Parts: sequence; structure tokens; C-alpha cells
Amino acid sequence: MNDNFKVAILQLNAINNPDESLAKGIDACKKAKEMGADIAVFPEMWNVGYGMPDNDENINAWIQKSISENSDYILKFKELAKQLNMAIAITFLEKTKNLPKNSIIIYDRFGNEILKYSKVHTVDFKMEKYTKPGTDFYVGELDYERGKVNIGSMICFDRDFPESARILMLKGAEIILVPNACLMTKIRLEQLKVRAYENMVGIVTVNYANYMGKSSAFSPIVRDDNDSQILVMDEKEDIQIVKFNLNEIRDYRKRETLGDAYRKPSLYKYLSEEHIKEPFIRADSRRNLK
Repeated sequence: MNDNFKVAILQLNAINNPDESLAKGIDACKKAKEMGADIAVFPEMWNVGYGMPDNDENINAWIQKSISENSDYILKFKELAKQLNMAIAITFLEKTKNLPKNSIIIYDRFGNEILKYSKVHTVDFKMEKYTKPGTDFYVGELDYERGKVNIGSMICFDRDFPESARILMLKGAEIILVPNACLMTKIRLEQLKVRAYENMVGIVTVNYANYMGKSSAFSPIVRDDNDSQILVMDEKEDIQIVKFNLNEIRDYRKRETLGDAYRKPSLYKYLSEEHIKEPFIRADSRRNLK
């Protein structure tokens, strides 16, 4: 049986105006639905176009652009998901009592929130030191009309740490969505390919257009050409649909060797203990922030 789960990559130009980003985002979701998508995914921090301030003096004005998950902006995507009968993964700078968070919410086709995640590995050596890191990784079950799929998410810098994708796999993720806002170099693309392969999951990364671009999708299944690449886009603004045959992926996960089949977690306790020492000591690291 050919059961393709279809993900719309919204590789769009960044917009630093919330009204314009809202209108453009709604239009993009409608186009994704017309293209047959089961879910539409935005780049990182869509409501502000990422748009990090370039110095400490401008940080308060930037924080004022943060919005709550119950804001009209976010709720419009919740309602849109119901109207389109299509899941939407919307990203935003989330308002909290203290520092804002870099967050994503996934609404299913009924408008139900199935997952909310805040970036754990914030870029603390740059201006993301003014965001509050998330504290866990989450997986939600998404009903996409023809079936159900377990979805997880990590955001940009999270992909540099193999633990992020590993935890999502262990929690049951079959597809991992990666909103992004940075230049996708060859090594970063290869990194995502390895994350998909070693965890036996599909991975979709959605980047901004222009000088960034190169949004991508990788399968856990290595084909006859010894590659698992489904798509790597160019730098232009575009919406592309990528398909994951879930029956094929599930069959592959049942019989192949990676993922959680032959791990030895009882021997990995050292990984969760603190051993920081030179040359990895950084004054700006927030590794123990709760």
C-alpha cells in the first residue's frame, strides 16, 4: 500500500512586519493545501522573520514583538488549519513572563494543538542569549485523514546535537520537522542526512529564502543510488511538497539495524553527567539553565 504523508516546505522570504507575515503565511498555507499537503511548515520564528537584533541596545524593542500562543496571530493559524483540513506547523517568538522563547506549535487538521516545542539549544554565543531555552523534546500523534503519524520537532541549532533527534526517535517520532534560519552549508545538509539515517526517521528542514534557502528532506531509507536525499531546494522563494511513504518507512524500521534496535543505553550514563572541561568551557554557556 502506498501511503504518502505530504509535507509542504514553505521556503519564503523573511518578513519583519507581523501583519505582512500573517497575510503571507495564510496565503502560503492555502497554496500548500491546493498542492495536496497534509501539513505546512514554516521557517524558524516566522512572526518576526527571525529578525534578531544586531546589538544589545535594541533587545527590548525586539522582545516587545513576542506574542503569546493565545494571540490573534497564532489563533488565526489554528482556525486556518480547521478551515483547510490541513495541519499547520507555525513558528513564533513566544512571549513569557521573562525572556521570550523560540517556539513552534503544530495544529492538526481539526485545529487541535498536538505539539508545542521551544528551542532547547539556543545560540547563546549570539543574540539568542536573550531567549529562554526549552527544557524538553516532544512528540505528538498527527491525524492526517488517511492515517496517523508521530511527529517531533527540533529547531535550527538543535540539529547540531545528535541527542535532539535521538530523544525524539526514542519518544516515537517517525517524522521530524526542523524550522531553520541559517545558511545551510554542505556539512549541515550531510548532518541532517545522518540524523535521518541513524534514527530511522524522515527529516524535513524548512529555511528562509534568499541567501539561506536549501530547505531539505531526507528519508531514513538509503536507495539503490546509495543516497537518502528526497529534496534539497535552491535559494529562491518557493513552496515544495515532499512525500514520505509511511508504510515503507515503518516496514524498514521493523527490519533494519539502527534506531533503537541494538543500542546499549545502560552504558551511556556518562553522557548525561557533567564533565565540562577545556577546551569546551564557555562563559556564555547556559547548559544547566532550568
